[in-house]
Amino acid sequence: MRTIERTVTVDERIGLDLIAIPAGSPIELDLRLESVVEGVLVTGGVRADTEGECSRCLEPTSGELELSLTELFAYPDSVTDETTDEDEAHRVVDELIDLEPVVVGAVGLALPLQPLCSEDCLGLCPECGIRLAIAGSEHGHEILDPRWAALAEKVAGDGDDGGDPQGRHTRDQQNTSSANTDLGSHNEAEEK
Repeated sequence: MRTIERTVTVDERIGLDLIAIPAGSPIELDLRLESVVEGVLVTGGVRADTEGECSRCLEPTSGELELSLTELFAYPDSVTDETTDEDEAHRVVDELIDLEPVVVGAVGLALPLQPLCSEDCLGLCPECGIRLAIAGSEHGHEILDPRWAALAEKVAGDGDDGGDPQGRHTRDQQNTSSANTDLGSHNEAEEK
């Protein structure tokens, strides 16, 4: 058994679109390598700092990633080497193991698909794009469904009397009395 504690600097960004370990950042490896019948068993932990943006409000966010690794690197001509496809198991090649694909794969699985700056992040306003965390509770937009636009214009046109309920009532009475007058003259024409 052999223990390795090493800090390596990543050359390229490792992670997902919204969050990753940035290029040039250190990754701390604390690993244990054991020789087993089928190959070299690598176990241990990986720690690194992450940077990205919140999936709700798009503000920069950072954090720390800690994960555990357990991976078998098969010896050449072992049963594992002979019974698995090339991409199913990692191999010991010239008495060396390549940890990079193992670490990259583990980091990709451990990072959140939708990182958040905080668990209660409200996100962005869907109408104007302002961050709801800074907009305040009174922030809002009056959105009129286009199917109701004609009705809204008609209701807005009825307000000519300055919002006086008496004026509206008087106008309704005038409309009713003119309708009754028309009806009355219609009845007189039928009698003649």
